[in-house]
Amino acid sequence: MICLVYKFLLSISLAFIIIGLIAGNLNIFEQLRELIYSPDYLVTDYFEVAGLGGAFLNSGLLMLLFTLIFKLLRIEPTGVSIAAVMTIGGFALFGKNIFNVWPIVAGVFLYSLVVGEDIRTYLYVAYFGTALAPITTHLVFDKGFNYIGLLIVLIIGFFLPPLGSFALTLHRGYNLYNIGFTSGLLGMFIGGILRAYDLHPEPRLIWHTENQILLSILIYAMFYLILLYGLKMNNWSFKGYTNLFRYSGKLLTDFVLLENEAITFINVGILGLLGTTYVLLIGSPLNGPTIGGIMTLAGFGALGKHPKNIIPILIGVLIGAITNSQPINSAAMVLAVLFGTTLAPIAGEFGLIWGIIAGYLHSALVLNIGSLHFGMNLYNNGFSGGFVALFLLPIIEAVKKIKSRIVGR
Repeated sequence: MICLVYKFLLSISLAFIIIGLIAGNLNIFEQLRELIYSPDYLVTDYFEVAGLGGAFLNSGLLMLLFTLIFKLLRIEPTGVSIAAVMTIGGFALFGKNIFNVWPIVAGVFLYSLVVGEDIRTYLYVAYFGTALAPITTHLVFDKGFNYIGLLIVLIIGFFLPPLGSFALTLHRGYNLYNIGFTSGLLGMFIGGILRAYDLHPEPRLIWHTENQILLSILIYAMFYLILLYGLKMNNWSFKGYTNLFRYSGKLLTDFVLLENEAITFINVGILGLLGTTYVLLIGSPLNGPTIGGIMTLAGFGALGKHPKNIIPILIGVLIGAITNSQPINSAAMVLAVLFGTTLAPIAGEFGLIWGIIAGYLHSALVLNIGSLHFGMNLYNNGFSGGFVALFLLPIIEAVKKIKSRIVGR
């Protein structure tokens, strides 16, 4: 059983590496070097910075390394493993690279050693905590190699586990990107300190718009093959797929453990195809950030998301995108749709209307909240989603009490 998930992750990793090597040709190592030294806070599209070859190779290498860590630590990968590695791979197209993630990971591991815990206890905190990778680049490479900056990043990673545990109690698992919320809180304080000393980065938007036919073929092919693989394992049928719709998706809803790999792969494939189709239908380009969003959406198809609980969120975000001042195919709005599905458990638990409300609120909040961390928390939607859940949950409970009192009379 577990071996299938491991092979699945290895296959995606190797596919990205091969694509990167073919697309990068002889310039591939120069492209990787460009990624490592380039500022990479939101929004920095690696396709534009270093070309398709460097971006795909960077993504494939990171997915491969983080997958091999499972083997090294003798961990049996499940749905959360798929979500973590595919999210890392997606963001390795716009912000994470083969250098800037490791100081964060090292800081988390250092915390485990200091408190006497098994490293595996906080492994996924380390994986998702790479959301703060741009801080590494900013503090270490802004003016040459800075060892003090490296030490600061280690300290940031060190405090991720206790903060992540506390953040989970605030939104109670209704924001799937819990470490994104945690990283946002950390990034907010770091951003405030940097602003106080005039060391903060300036806003940026690097957005690739070329190679659309090639990227469309590659991404559609990937998720179509994943869907076919799941169907083959499931005797070429969708039997049992709707079982997923019974789950709210609240953390941790691991579909590999609760159902099986076949159903999980079918869901991952379907969500990936839906995300890709949406991006193309609204006229947005497939690029580093949008493919990263699609991969994260699909990856969490193994950890809580399914069509039933994401659709209300999508409707809510779309209502916001259509009615607000932002074009529906703007960078902010297309990413809000893809990543806003972090709030899927609200729709799964409380129904269509509350899901739509959550999505609508998210579409507004996410536009403003990135300025608090200057884009150095790559999971900005997770940061916004945490606040939306934190705001909505007591209101939902209050409405339920009022409704119960009225009906009781």
